[in-house]
Amino acid sequence: MITDKLRSYGAARRQVMPDVEHRSHKGLNNRAENSHVPLRKRERIMQGFRSPGALQRFVSIFSALRNLFVPPRSKRCALATHLHRLQAMAEWKAVAMVSGHQRLQVSTRVWTQRDMAS
Repeated sequence: MITDKLRSYGAARRQVMPDVEHRSHKGLNNRAENSHVPLRKRERIMQGFRSPGALQRFVSIFSALRNLFVPPRSKRCALATHLHRLQAMAEWKAVAMVSGHQRLQVSTRVWTQRDMAS
């Protein structure tokens, strides 16, 4: 039996299958774990969607929007991230208004460092 490094596996094996050899090593379990990845990935992705078509519609839009809303890695401070998201929401609001969807209501106040300090 090949498992990862979890110590409780040894105790369970001694109780249930005492004659079976137990090999516990960091790299030995990779093949078994990796064979489950596509199934686990699909389970995680499909969670909350009723059909694969609904998922596909969401993913086709989400991938483009993620690039707009997620700040670049170079902007790591909270203020820069906040300002980036405010700008992204302003752009999103402008696009949503053009397309006729006026349900989105977002505050686009620009925060300065003085505002953040007080």
